Amino acid sequence: MARNKINEDEILEESFDLEQLKRLGHYVGPFKGKLTVTIVIMIVSSALSMLIPILMKNVMDVITETNFGGHLSQTDAIKKIVMYAVLTFLITVVCAFITKLKIKLTSQVGQGVIYNLRRELFVHLQELPFSYFDDKPHGKIQVRVVNYVNNLSDLLSNGIVNTITDIFSMIFIVIFMLYLNVKFTLIVLCGMPILAFVIVFIKNRQHKAWQLQSNKQSNLNAYIAESVNGIRVTQSFVREDYNTEYFNTLNREARTSWLNAVKYNFILWPMINNINVISASIIYILGISWLAKGNVLITVGLLTAFTGYAARFWQPILTLANFYNSLLTAISYLERIFETIDAPVLVKDKEGAGEMPSITGEVEYKDVKFAYEDGVEVLHGVSFKVKPGESYAIVGPTGAGKTTIVNLISRFYNVTSGEILIDGVNIEDVTIRSLRTQMGVMMQDSFIFSGTIMDNIRYGNKEATDEDVIRAAKTVCAHDFIMSLEKGYDTEVNERGSRLSAGQRQLISFARAVLADPKILILDEATAAIDTETEILLQKGLAEMLKGRTSFIIAHRLSTIRNADCIMYVDHGMIEEKGTHDELMKIENGNYRRLCESQLSAFE
Repeated sequence: MARNKINEDEILEESFDLEQLKRLGHYVGPFKGKLTVTIVIMIVSSALSMLIPILMKNVMDVITETNFGGHLSQTDAIKKIVMYAVLTFLITVVCAFITKLKIKLTSQVGQGVIYNLRRELFVHLQELPFSYFDDKPHGKIQVRVVNYVNNLSDLLSNGIVNTITDIFSMIFIVIFMLYLNVKFTLIVLCGMPILAFVIVFIKNRQHKAWQLQSNKQSNLNAYIAESVNGIRVTQSFVREDYNTEYFNTLNREARTSWLNAVKYNFILWPMINNINVISASIIYILGISWLAKGNVLITVGLLTAFTGYAARFWQPILTLANFYNSLLTAISYLERIFETIDAPVLVKDKEGAGEMPSITGEVEYKDVKFAYEDGVEVLHGVSFKVKPGESYAIVGPTGAGKTTIVNLISRFYNVTSGEILIDGVNIEDVTIRSLRTQMGVMMQDSFIFSGTIMDNIRYGNKEATDEDVIRAAKTVCAHDFIMSLEKGYDTEVNERGSRLSAGQRQLISFARAVLADPKILILDEATAAIDTETEILLQKGLAEMLKGRTSFIIAHRLSTIRNADCIMYVDHGMIEEKGTHDELMKIENGNYRRLCESQLSAFE
């Protein structure tokens, strides 16, 4: 798969469909009890609030009957008005209490759904193979876990409750309107076909607009993440102006796409408002006209109540329209979230995989071939066998396939064909966890986590005591520099160890590997960042660390591999030469010999 660039919109592999919308309900399922309670109390609240226009009708009728020749006395009229006022007040208080309870319950549901969805997303990301992260800027992955999931919170809590409640509210309102006046009800309902036409007309355009906005937001987030990580390089090469210009371009694209998307959201509200105003105007004109003609079926109270219901009828319509807008917006995020969750875990335990027995350290490659992309083979039939406790060095030009060879041992990738055996067991027949827990991998870019130095060394062995950590640090000559820091092993280091030099980070990584006590140790340019003086001190610790362990060492600095039991020269994805240092130096015009002579010449 080709790597997606920062300024390149991601292509959606699978479009959103109703099945994915049903799938969304899976995350709401554990909270159906709270949602049910919320929906029931909101329906009760909605039903109670529907009585208020009727109470207002009665008040208006009482006033009309009292002041325009009716038989109701002033005292009786006041008693009735007070009674209706008290009922209205009680209904308002009950509805306010229910609304407060609804906010509490929906917040719990929303955050619970977000927690579970984000957890599943993060757990799945940790299981995905290296190839997934090779193909995407990390900022585009991060925005899915944080921003996109956050944007679903309101949809998954308030959206569901409000939608069901508003549907019942519409039913209640229509019933009350029909009870009051059928003709007026039909006038109100005439606006529905117009609204439906507008929704159908803008649906696809709105969805595509929010998809585009999602892409532009992802691009912007990826560039911000990359810029923060590379700020030292940016300032070193005085690239601030160029980076700002590039950022502004992405920022303008994000702004333009957002404005284009929200304009569709803003179409429905004025449309509903206009329909509401027009229908209310028609009702007032007809109602007043019928009143003037003495129509006994129309009263001031009825007209007041009906216009109140007509206004309320469009409120749930507006809420449903907003939910529809939120749904279309959320769909653009859901597509990316589900795409990530559905990304195949290419490197996983096969069915029936067993536990890897305690490793003694025999490693054998049998005609191993590997390709990162279909048709582009990187390794071409690599075969060799390492005895327990032996150290194998791998040298060769950049891009020859050295790192690929060692990455396959830990099953960071699956071999295309061939077999890798450890103690005679095919590594694909055992669980990945049982395999990797007995291995240690050190790379040139050793990652240091934010926290104390003690925590970083203990990262590979959480059961280790402080004394074990200090012993490991002494083994790799890291103890002295650690003790020179302000708080020693309790010194806090920043993300990626920015307070430490490259060499210091490598020494901490060495200590981490020693403390993990792996049966097979892989050093991928692990000493490249260490100065010559420190390397000389480290040699003794390295010898101690490699003792009794099968080890693979990739190094351009040949002084670190002269004493290896076997050295393999790799080029073009094949082992071209193999033997001890002395054996390889005897080969006339050999690649390894030329490499040694060129380094010696450069040193001199």
